[in-house]
Amino acid sequence: MQSDGNMPESFEDDFTLVRRSSMGTKPVLEAAGRDAAESDLRHDWKRAEVEAIYRTALPELVFRAQTSHRQYFAADRVQTCQLISIKTGGCPEDCAYCPQSAHYDAGVGREGLLDPQHVIEVAREAASRGVTRFCMGAAWRQAPEGREFENVLEMVRGVAALGMEVCCTLGMLTEEQAGKLKEAGLTAYNHNLDTSPEFYGSIITTRAYEDRLKTLAAVRKAGITVCCGGILGMGEREADRIGLLHQLATLEPHPESVPINMLVRVAGTPLAATPPLDPLEMVRAIATARILMPASRVRLAAGRKQLSPEAVTLCFLAGANSIFVGEKLLTTPNPGPDEDERLLQSLGLKPLEAHAF
Repeated sequence: MQSDGNMPESFEDDFTLVRRSSMGTKPVLEAAGRDAAESDLRHDWKRAEVEAIYRTALPELVFRAQTSHRQYFAADRVQTCQLISIKTGGCPEDCAYCPQSAHYDAGVGREGLLDPQHVIEVAREAASRGVTRFCMGAAWRQAPEGREFENVLEMVRGVAALGMEVCCTLGMLTEEQAGKLKEAGLTAYNHNLDTSPEFYGSIITTRAYEDRLKTLAAVRKAGITVCCGGILGMGEREADRIGLLHQLATLEPHPESVPINMLVRVAGTPLAATPPLDPLEMVRAIATARILMPASRVRLAAGRKQLSPEAVTLCFLAGANSIFVGEKLLTTPNPGPDEDERLLQSLGLKPLEAHAF
């Protein structure tokens, strides 16, 4: 595969396909979608291949990503998700980006586990606004046992009864805990790799990369889908962004959900003074993720409030097909509902309907 900015040979068939479809042969694209669904997804990507894709000229890269996107997803649908912090602050991990770490004074107070009925009511209100995926996050290193875990299971059961996708991020899990979450109705478990294996130790010292992979394995064994992505803008090199994408694309199966986050710099955390990320790096990462993992839902996650409407539009063009709504993501700001509604309307995009997952 070439890396000199020219179209790699593997891109040529898609280029021909879309060129023909632009001349009025819509059935060609529909047939391509059926063919793509029947073909095997690749899990044997080489890092050099990922690098070549990531460094492709941006217009060409976005074009290729759009082609892949349309083979698996409706081009005008965006899934809306809502995230709530069910247990805030006091986390023993030292993740350099996180204001909930007990190691830093970032102005986030400690709050105990929320009442399950309150969480279910928040989910019910979200569902009434068309949100189809509800995510619950707790600042734990390891999901606890006992009453707290039973309360989480009650939350999962209640949200699942609303007909929503249910996702949790609770830290590390045992196989037994994963099994109980599955029985309660959990749809997905979020456990991000954050960055490349090489850069990981610069961001976190209290948990090894292998620990994250073990949790993902426990989730898979329980039959729960995986939500796994990373954070850009933490001072990593381009090679680390490529390394993260390579790690994700060689998981078998691919994560069904791939959140791409942009660092939200919070005073009091070690990364507070990190230079801002070029938004086009978000576009490149999203487009590359879409090409490598075409059947996965790529989520434009944290940091969206730092992006201009034009940058967000490019992310959608690059293959993002999910956003988080609500004015706060755990503890950091997010665009308000009016902003999101105006943006989607201006682009002609529509929220994904319930039960159309």
